[in-house]
Amino acid sequence: MKITEPSPRIPAQRKADVLDRLEREMDIWVATADADGVPCLVPLWFVWHEEAVWLCTRLTNPTGRNLRDGRRTRLAFGDTRDVVLLDGDAETFTLQEVPTPAAEAFRVKTGWDPRKAHASYAFFRVRPRAVQAWCEVHELPRRHLMREGVWAV
Repeated sequence: MKITEPSPRIPAQRKADVLDRLEREMDIWVATADADGVPCLVPLWFVWHEEAVWLCTRLTNPTGRNLRDGRRTRLAFGDTRDVVLLDGDAETFTLQEVPTPAAEAFRVKTGWDPRKAHASYAFFRVRPRAVQAWCEVHELPRRHLMREGVWAV
């Protein structure tokens, strides 16, 4: 019996699906590397706020140091049959520097307020530079939804 694949989603639908996941998902995979190229991959809570992904982690762990020092990351959602990859530039904010609306959006979504946690925590704003999305191999064509920080759809 041959399994038929559904028709590929049009790019506008893929973008809508990406934006929906950014609103409803709780965790996102965060890939970074240190100055020697040693990779680090961890899941973190996040919030999508004002066209950016906001993360929070300690500056004393590899992910925090890599985001602060390398200022680049690749973010991904967990399902390998429904892929979303975001490449972005990271900016670091101490607990005192983080814009209140972003910190409040993070608190409302996650139920956790890092501003009341240990001082070693920091927020990171990741502005997407590239976004790819596809379900299965039949959607690989036209998977690039954003390039150079501009939505292509």
